[in-house]
Amino acid sequence: MGMVAPVTDPSKGTRNNALLCPNCRRLVSADEPRCPYCGIPTPGARWKQSRLVQGINSEWGLLHTIIAANLVMYLITLLLSRGSLRLSGNPLHFLSPDNHALLLLGATGVFPIDQYHRWWTLVSASYLHGGILHIAFNMLALRQLAPLIMREYGNHRMFIIYALSGVAGFLLSYIAGVSLTIGASAAVCGLIGAALYYGKRRGGVYGQAIYRQVGGWAMGIVIFGVMVPGINNWAHGGGMAAGILLGAIMGYQERCKERFFHRWLASLCLVATAGILMWAVFTALFYRL
Repeated sequence: MGMVAPVTDPSKGTRNNALLCPNCRRLVSADEPRCPYCGIPTPGARWKQSRLVQGINSEWGLLHTIIAANLVMYLITLLLSRGSLRLSGNPLHFLSPDNHALLLLGATGVFPIDQYHRWWTLVSASYLHGGILHIAFNMLALRQLAPLIMREYGNHRMFIIYALSGVAGFLLSYIAGVSLTIGASAAVCGLIGAALYYGKRRGGVYGQAIYRQVGGWAMGIVIFGVMVPGINNWAHGGGMAAGILLGAIMGYQERCKERFFHRWLASLCLVATAGILMWAVFTALFYRL
């Protein structure tokens, strides 16, 4: 990112610095008042070339950042669990952090919200997991779904859907009375909901193929949630419904290109998420150590 190469403007006879447009990733002059390819104003503005904006605009950068945040939070819960870390031979419980560490780092539900007024846990809970298989399944699902949503909705709308669907899913489970809950599955179900809306709304061979494939995943999640005890079906359902609603409200690339509002809201969600996770780690270390 940043400065790439000097280019010459024949009409002015001067040398201008070229850089990548933060929206369409095409090479443009740094002093362009508007990108000639996508129309974004002042593509060379310093804040638009920041690492934060560049990270959101990069498909793999954004996806890897989300996965890395989940992995880091999981490792911290293991470190805080210390002697109470479960090393059971049962694969479902292998490397499971204790509930106290999860609670300190931002598990959500009726208990932390009603007892401690920790509403911010509606965000942090999406980055906590209860075991090695829990985080592995969620990250694999995210790795499969996120590129599709980024391609059809854009990076910014993908992160908005991911972040707000997680909040919506956990809010519904709180209203339903779930005492303590964690996991990225509510946010991942939001991506499933957005993919379902896209496939159904777009139609055609491609749209129907996506709808059938993702619909199979959705049915699998429902069946799994019914058969396996301890699954937060309220969060799954709330996340999926939020993904459908957000997909319908914001639209997808073929009908509506990403706008400044989408970029602004995605940046706000990213800053809020980062701030909440840092606060969760700080408070957890303060109380534990």
